[in-house]
Amino acid sequence: MLRLSKQRYIFEPSKEPPRVKILIINGPNLNLLGTREPNIYGATTFESFLTQVKNHFSTINIDYFQSNVEGELINRLHDTESGEYTGIVLNAGGYSHTSVALADAVAAIKTPVVGVHISNIYTRENERHIELLAKYCVGGIYGLGMNGYTLAIQHFVNDFTTGKV
Repeated sequence: MLRLSKQRYIFEPSKEPPRVKILIINGPNLNLLGTREPNIYGATTFESFLTQVKNHFSTINIDYFQSNVEGELINRLHDTESGEYTGIVLNAGGYSHTSVALADAVAAIKTPVVGVHISNIYTRENERHIELLAKYCVGGIYGLGMNGYTLAIQHFVNDFTTGKV
């Protein structure tokens, strides 16, 4: 806030309390949610789901980024180092099982990350049972459908409220 006092400008800090700010990052093929294998991933598009989540968590800021390109996901994770986010909800898709570089990016940042998978990766093909990013995440949620994102956001809200982040 800015106020004028005898021709001097006085800057006063905002009285608004800090807000929870979450970044959701989705990796490859998650732009196809709603049409890709609805028997596994459901028939809801992520954009539709995101609208519902933003309405549910109306008092917090939620940003969203999706890319099919590994380097873009890594760059977006690196961009979070300014400290503006309370937490990151990351569904790296297939890169969760194959990308050492993405795992290194998660390990390199200070912002806490919760890994999410819509399907239960442990009931699927064997190559999906390996989760390279999990070691660097504060937690992981798999097999609970889109609700996994909601649970991850709630985790960060709870931690913020109790002063853990």
